[in-house]
Amino acid sequence: MACPHVESARLPAPTLSSKVYKEECTLCFDSQDMPDGINVCMTCYNGGCGQSSHDHAGLHQRKSGHPLVLNVRRTRKPTADARTSGAPPPPKITKLAIQQEDEDAKYDTHTKVVCLACNGAEVDMKLSKIKQSVDAILAAMSAKKQSEIKAWEEETLRPCSHTASLEQSAPHKLEGKALAHCRSCDLQENLWLCLTCGSLGCGRQQYGGLGGNGHAMSHFEATQHPIAVKMGSITPEGTADLFCYAHGDEIINPDLAKHLSNFGINLLSQQKTEKSIAELQLDQNLKFDFRMTTEDGKLLAPMFGPSLTGLKNLGNSCYLASVLQCVFAIPTFANHYQEAFYTHSANCFEQPAECFHCQMAKLAEGLLSGRYSHPTPADPADAEDAPRGQEGIAPAMFKSLIGKGHQEFSTMRQQDAQEFLQHLMQMVEQKERAGGNDPSKAFAYTMEQRLQCLECEKVKYTSVASGGINLHVPATVLGEKDGKKVYQPVALDSCLETHFGQDIRTFACPHDKQPTSASFIQRFKTFPKVLAFTMSRFVLGEGWVMEKLNVNIEVPLTLDLSEFRSTGKQDHEELLPEDASQKAGPAVDQGALDTLIGMGFPEIRCKRAIIKTGNNGADVAMNWLFEHMEDPDIDAPLEEAGASGEPAVSASDVAMLMDMGFTDSQAKKAIRATGGDMERAVNWLFSHADEPMDDAPAAASAAPTEDDTRPPVYELFAFISHRGTSAHCGHYVSFVKQADGRWALFNDNKVAHVADISSHIGEGYIYFYKRKID
Repeated sequence: MACPHVESARLPAPTLSSKVYKEECTLCFDSQDMPDGINVCMTCYNGGCGQSSHDHAGLHQRKSGHPLVLNVRRTRKPTADARTSGAPPPPKITKLAIQQEDEDAKYDTHTKVVCLACNGAEVDMKLSKIKQSVDAILAAMSAKKQSEIKAWEEETLRPCSHTASLEQSAPHKLEGKALAHCRSCDLQENLWLCLTCGSLGCGRQQYGGLGGNGHAMSHFEATQHPIAVKMGSITPEGTADLFCYAHGDEIINPDLAKHLSNFGINLLSQQKTEKSIAELQLDQNLKFDFRMTTEDGKLLAPMFGPSLTGLKNLGNSCYLASVLQCVFAIPTFANHYQEAFYTHSANCFEQPAECFHCQMAKLAEGLLSGRYSHPTPADPADAEDAPRGQEGIAPAMFKSLIGKGHQEFSTMRQQDAQEFLQHLMQMVEQKERAGGNDPSKAFAYTMEQRLQCLECEKVKYTSVASGGINLHVPATVLGEKDGKKVYQPVALDSCLETHFGQDIRTFACPHDKQPTSASFIQRFKTFPKVLAFTMSRFVLGEGWVMEKLNVNIEVPLTLDLSEFRSTGKQDHEELLPEDASQKAGPAVDQGALDTLIGMGFPEIRCKRAIIKTGNNGADVAMNWLFEHMEDPDIDAPLEEAGASGEPAVSASDVAMLMDMGFTDSQAKKAIRATGGDMERAVNWLFSHADEPMDDAPAAASAAPTEDDTRPPVYELFAFISHRGTSAHCGHYVSFVKQADGRWALFNDNKVAHVADISSHIGEGYIYFYKRKID
């Protein structure tokens, strides 16, 4: 009997903008390469797993009423393995050439059409209506490939102000000798041509050891000629590596052909002979590899099972993978999103690939269930006892969603793991706010700041909501080894003592009515369930170039923070009077401030950058700093907003934010902190939800809550390590302690047992401690 739904079903052909999920289920990590394949809705192109798994295709059919699905299943051809066929390895994807993988040569694709409304009855694929729909779906670009291409496109650079106003010297032709090597040394590669005067200088040392003495940078410092182009990177199409030294950033130049012609260089005759900066970075990131062997050279034993699933590298995505492995090792996150996997998706009517809760639940099930953590099939070319790893899961949908609209995380560039952790926690807080069950609160605590005037000895206490600590890493150079600096090891305890130590700063005392000095200390008023320490390993080096401090950190497995507990106002202390001129100063993200100060920027510049960029994180503020280094007022005192200087706040804007569930005090402070920019005000509110508001009654100094009467003893359960020269180059991995006490190394999709964690623990960038429960 023919299916009655074929004639009535709406089967539109996918358009260029349609997202066709034919490679993976949108609610779990079942894929077209698994035995049951993927069921693609022939009406809206959602991808779902079958009945032998979680039956997400059936769930979609029941919610949408779309009956017909195209089942797509792939099997690998026996001859497709490069190691047995002798074929060369596939080319690495680069930004300059995204190549379509020849999947027909590697896989056989099997398809059938079934009607889920008819209990999975198969439908004749020869029917004209069915055949047209099937052909269109199979020919359409998958949502995964669309996302990858868009991520590469997000990296498009922009011109800077100096390209439009570039004043060049009188036209003159550069002869062959002038283009043969750096004018200040004999280097013949990594050469940069000044587009103002035609001077050719070598660049700074690049990824992977590419030589450079920085003579192009020295030329800029001597002449202030801002734009240079890398010779050997120029193509006839007008693409090239261009750098603006004044802004400290890569750029594009729409007038490159005209500017080159000033020196007798014909753009159309140029050929690319050197790798671009992006390609060099990708090459170097692939070379970074953490030790996957023991001290005696044996391979680390692979691990499989629940909570031991690796994450495939999507191209510079190790920062994301390392953070996710640590976050889902936190019980509040694991429990919340594992439960959501079964409860939320059944009642969610958003597109699963566009729903934050669906994708977080998908990750929780994928990482924690163990369903995808099993050895890859044995390879006939390998030895019988050769260790076998796992395929892991690819968080492509999540990466596309979490990075949507973000200037950095939407791209394929390497990112700072700490910046991503902050972004993820902000998203979790924003999305879970309405439900009242926010797992990110595991990181939340209150810091009490005590300020005491050294003249009148009166004090001021302030409570500040916090979510993590950035610790300064002192760098004492002991010498050099193999051309690299060797630093004296540093104890984490000493970093904590420095962070919580007394700081003497200038202070306009409201009691003495004159500038004085004041002592500043901070202590924990409440303690979090999970405490994250970020080590400030990335600092400004010579020539304003970021460099990494490869200092070994002596990290204890157990940490007692009792000495850093606040005691509140003491009976003998007298409070400073309130000063209206200091009451409503611009809000500054303390975490971002600590990060920038740890990099070596002056505090006044850090505060100015954070305020100017709307408290949007250290990375954005750092970019602003590099662009405004030469501003005449960069070190000028910040204007304090007092009663007479406070910006006006629109009542309608306040009402709009109050309609979203925020208080009048929160709304006003957010609008003032972001200069009236409503979009930034909303983001500011979500990242400062628990912060006391300036125009609300000040919280009284109170004894710690009942929870905080327990000893604040913490144990290390995870940490993220970095190998490379900067936060935006290199490779991230994570180490996570399992329930049975063993430590696991997560290196993308490779998961291995680490018997001796002490050999890795000192290299950490972010350390995660959880509070012990007696």
